[in-house]
Amino acid sequence: MPVYLKDSGSLQALEQYGSVLIVPCRFCPAASLAVSRSQPYFEFLTNCMKTAAYESYLEDTKASLTSMGVKADIFRSRLVHQFVICMWTKKRRRQLMKAAMNYDALLVMACEAGVRTVCDAVESAPCKVYMGMRSEGIMSILPRWQKPGKIFIDLKSVIPLIHKTTEADPWISL
Repeated sequence: MPVYLKDSGSLQALEQYGSVLIVPCRFCPAASLAVSRSQPYFEFLTNCMKTAAYESYLEDTKASLTSMGVKADIFRSRLVHQFVICMWTKKRRRQLMKAAMNYDALLVMACEAGVRTVCDAVESAPCKVYMGMRSEGIMSILPRWQKPGKIFIDLKSVIPLIHKTTEADPWISL
């Protein structure tokens, strides 16, 4: 049950920072981009466990920040168990904390649970955390195999979520 995510439109708020680290989750955001762009979720022969639509989105986001004069990098994950932010190990969270110390802001490409995970991991870092994506709902999907080695996701429906952001949730920057 992946979460359907859309861009939060928070890039302009990041223009004030000298450096931004993009922190991507590679499950729900990747599925969302594959669905919305009608592109494969996985292409085993070319991209292995990465979604081309999402990788392009991340690089475009980095380029947009760079064009605003912001130094931008992407926090890379190379192991499959590190792809889903809300399930990161303590070691992975420490690695993010160490990296976050070198940036003014973090742009988290994940659902609210992923953003919460990042906020908890970097609570003593001097950087500000921003939501790069916003949950729209839970996707009902049907995976579809296409030769050679491509998996597409057909979206059947999105069950909407109700957002309740309050002052008690200061960790969310919209």
